[in-house]
Amino acid sequence: MEDTLYKKVQDALDSVRPYLVADGGNVELVDVKDDGIVEVRLEGACGTCPMAQVTLRMGIERELKRQVPEIQEVISL
Repeated sequence: MEDTLYKKVQDALDSVRPYLVADGGNVELVDVKDDGIVEVRLEGACGTCPMAQVTLRMGIERELKRQVPEIQEVISL
């Protein structure tokens, strides 16, 4: 794992985190794989929300790919 890629992903997550926190949730960066797969863990209200997969794909993943084009996919553990 390249540290600079990890840092870019962390910074991108920090930009979406306030929206999640406002709804009682959060996201934790677990790992950034060499093949561009990002592993995250949804926390708080996001962990049990029925719309969590929509938030993951249309919110978190979309923004990460916009800010860090090397990212291929975001998965939730």
